[in-house]
Amino acid sequence: MTTTTKLCRKLGATGPEVFPIALGCMGMSGMYGVTDDAESIATIHAAIDAGVNLLDTGDFYGMGHNEMLIARALRFGREEVLLSVKFGAQRAPNGTWLGFDSRPAAVKTALAYSLKRLGVDYIDIYRPSRLDPNVPIEDTVGAIAEMVKAGYVRYIGLSEVGPDTIRRAATAHPIVDLQIEYSLVSRSPEAKIFPVLHELGIGATTYGALSRGLLSGSQPASAGDFRAYLPRFTGDNLTRNRQLVARLKEIASAKGITQVQLAVAWVLARKDSIVPVIGARTRTQLAETLGALDVKLTADEIAEIEAAVPAEAVAGTRYDAGQMKNLDSEK
Repeated sequence: MTTTTKLCRKLGATGPEVFPIALGCMGMSGMYGVTDDAESIATIHAAIDAGVNLLDTGDFYGMGHNEMLIARALRFGREEVLLSVKFGAQRAPNGTWLGFDSRPAAVKTALAYSLKRLGVDYIDIYRPSRLDPNVPIEDTVGAIAEMVKAGYVRYIGLSEVGPDTIRRAATAHPIVDLQIEYSLVSRSPEAKIFPVLHELGIGATTYGALSRGLLSGSQPASAGDFRAYLPRFTGDNLTRNRQLVARLKEIASAKGITQVQLAVAWVLARKDSIVPVIGARTRTQLAETLGALDVKLTADEIAEIEAAVPAEAVAGTRYDAGQMKNLDSEK
């Protein structure tokens, strides 16, 4: 497979060029159950060797564990990658979610800790993980802009915010990308968000191409797997959603590929401005995912896939009711 020769994609009008697929590292810090640091580091190295140059993390993933893991993986190769870091989520020692804090002072404090844990002098893309309802987005972006000017951050991104917030943020400083969930079964950004991104010259780093493993046939395996609490993985919803997965698998098999590769290839085929962030936790998962780069879909095939797995047919929302209510991107 010649993944290293694939054309890069540019993050918006003002951002860097990146490999067509990014590596999301959240799952390497326990969000989906037990993990293996050695395998996680090997996976990061394998991704970089394949050409992947964008790693995505959050300072609250494993409460710093994820950043320190990446630091170990990049001990001798900082310049080979771009680091995208989310901040602002507040969690208690037992993992309870406490809300979000994007005040200017909190922005700079969180950044200082991330720089230390990652062992780097700057972060390439820094972004609030969610919209803080108590802080104007202009204030949050303005604080990051000060850090850009000081040399601690290269670019500013956003995460899970809607059109109005995107426009307001862009008035405070150029935004290179919006991170948002997007897949065959999570297509809401198409209606209002993607048009604004196109208008303003902002890229998209989309996560959840497999709907957290739903489209790959994966299911929660332990008490430490947060998917056990997500509507799409519970009760009758999961039973109904497995029917969609079966249809996707049939189409993939007919093309001689896996449903994972088909789901990722579908996202890649939507827009050149989209870079899917894939949460591979092992080298085997990574290799399968990178195979999507060699899948070419015709317009007829895309239509067939969307007809077989229509977004409106998925049972359950992507987060629980409480989280959905607080998502600016869903308003």
